[in-house]
Parts: sequence; C-alpha cells; structure tokens
Amino acid sequence: MKRTPLFGAHQKLGAKLIEFSGWEMPVHYTSIMEEHLAVRRAAGLFDISHMGQVSFTGPAAQEFLNRTLTNDTRKLAVGQGQYTLMCNPRGGVIDDLYVYRLEAEEYLLIVNAARIGADVKWLEQQRAVFGEQAGVRLLNASEMFGAVALQGPSAATILSQLLRGGSAGGTRVTQVSDLKKNQTGRWNFNNHSVWVSRTGYTGEDGFELVAPAALIEGIWDKLIALGMAHGLKPAGLGARDTLRTEVCYPLYGHELDESTTPMEAGLGYFVALDKGEFVGRDILATQKAQGTNKKLIAFKMSGKSAPPRPEYPIWSAGPEGEKVGEVASGTQSPSLGVGIGLGYVPTQHAVSGTALEIEIRGKRSPCAVVPKPIYRKSSVN
Repeated sequence: MKRTPLFGAHQKLGAKLIEFSGWEMPVHYTSIMEEHLAVRRAAGLFDISHMGQVSFTGPAAQEFLNRTLTNDTRKLAVGQGQYTLMCNPRGGVIDDLYVYRLEAEEYLLIVNAARIGADVKWLEQQRAVFGEQAGVRLLNASEMFGAVALQGPSAATILSQLLRGGSAGGTRVTQVSDLKKNQTGRWNFNNHSVWVSRTGYTGEDGFELVAPAALIEGIWDKLIALGMAHGLKPAGLGARDTLRTEVCYPLYGHELDESTTPMEAGLGYFVALDKGEFVGRDILATQKAQGTNKKLIAFKMSGKSAPPRPEYPIWSAGPEGEKVGEVASGTQSPSLGVGIGLGYVPTQHAVSGTALEIEIRGKRSPCAVVPKPIYRKSSVN
C-alpha cells in the first residue's frame, strides 16, 4: 500500500490504519464519534495527501478544461475554484473534483485518490482529441504535494495563527480568514509556497492546504499544537465519511461511477449546459429536459435499528413491498443519533416523505426519504 508523507505522524498519534484506495490511511485516532463531534463543535484535521493534483498550464488551458469538465471554467477569476465533474460521452462520471485557477493560464485539479490513474489517462486522451497540445501542458503533480484539511467552526481562528499576513498570490486578502468560500490564495511557510482554499467535505467552514510533500508534516504538527487550545482533534476516514454523509456529499465509488450521471446524482447545478459543447453534454441535456429513471435520495431511519450500510437493499414499504434499490452510503449519524444514508431508487420513490424500508441483517426496517442535507445545524437536539 502507498503511504502519505504523514504516515509517521499518524503512527505517533496511535491511529488505527486501514487500506483505502490503495493507501494506508487512518480510520480514526480515538473514535469516529469523538472526531466527528470535534469537527461539528470545534475543529478537526484530516490528512488528504492521498488525493491527486493535476496541473494544466498554457494559453488554451481554460478552453480545454471547459470542453472536458461539466462546470463553466470561464467563470473562474484568478484565485477562485469550483466543484465540477468529468464525464464520459454517455454522461457517466469519471470523477468529481475541484478545479482552481491559480494564475491567468494555470489551473490545478484536485482529484480523488482512487481515480488519479484513470483521470490522467482520460485527460491525456482528451488533450490529444483537443488537437492543440502545444497550448495545453498537463502535469500529474500528485507525488510532489501533500495536503491537509482543517475543518470546523474554529478552523479560521486556528489557521490565522499559522499563516500570518496577506496572500502572495491567487485571491489577494490581508489575512487568511478573509478568504471566502471557494477562494484560494498563496502563503509562505518555512520559505515555501502553500496554497490555501476555503473549501471542505464536512458541511462546516474549513480550509484545505496544499504544499510540497516535504513540508506537510511541519504544517500538520504546527496545526495540531495550535489547535489544542481550541478543541481540535486529528480526524480519520471514519469521521470524514459520517460528516459527508450527514450533509449528502457524494463519494466516488458509492454515489458516483462511470454508469451514473450527475443528473441522476442530483448534481445538475454543477452542469453548465449553456456554455457550449463538452464531453457528455448531449446525454445530460436530454436528462435535464426529460428527467431520469433513477434518483439519489437521502433517507433517515424511522425508529431504532442497526445502522444502514452500503449495498443494503432498499424496499418499497408494506407487506407487498418490492426491492427498489440499494444503499450507496449509510451510517449511524453522530450528530442526530439515528441511522441515515443515501441510495438510488426509481424516480417515483424519490419524493420527500416517501416511506421505504432498508433490509438490515435480513430484517426490513422503516425509513423515510428526507430533504438534503440530512443534517442542518438547526436539526440538532
């Protein structure tokens, strides 16, 4: 298995390590519950160095990306980022990712760890089709960088103690806490550049820091030390999964794959059909106009039960019920104290309030389709 530059730091903290997408990663340090609630109430620090970084530069970089990704990269000013998807001609999702415009002719894609190889191969193929390779330079920089995510209501306070002063590139602000959602800026740490973006995968305020691989352990250690007084805890993949499920953020390989479209996944907001041609547009435009046969729902268990898990069958309610889908992601919500999940069902079963049942360990337990996100701050008892 591959290891991130923070593997030694995880061992020192006593992390329980598991395999994830070919990487040996921490699932938790103390407990998933404790780390989850730290992010909701204070702050958590995640190692995201396993994720990929792909750089595009050149005068035609923006045009190429706009033909390859679903969102409209023309809307990005220097120092801005956007969530987007990369689809095949059938509209299926090759990956979901973030793209940042670092300079006028420089873009950085942050891609899922399990998809780095497939993404780079696809992007190279599309660059050849694009036919203007001299105007688009592609670099898979994944092994050059490490990255951490600082998430939670105390994140801005903690990060302001690490990175002082204004940004030196990207969005120009006088202090790091002045970054707005989806903005990115460049700061210096130990005489090296660190890109800081105000994004996240938890539903809380937060920042993601991308830095040279040799620098990332120093950043991690410093943030752990600075965050102690604010209730920060290192957090693993377990808390990442429960946090993102509560706010209905998709995970590639669960809610998204090459046979599922953004429209089916409820991600049509990130598909700019009005920008012109891009890979998969015809299928997505048809689905936008005519609807889809299946939809991704959020559900909440109606009573006490064991937690729902991925691949558990979803049934229509009642004694004459039939299997209508399966769970894509499921867990016990630490914030709400009830089982929750996401899953695909035929469109007629996707209306909010619809009663369904999840087959858990051979027994069907009731649940209901609920609006997304499942967790809102006002929903906590």
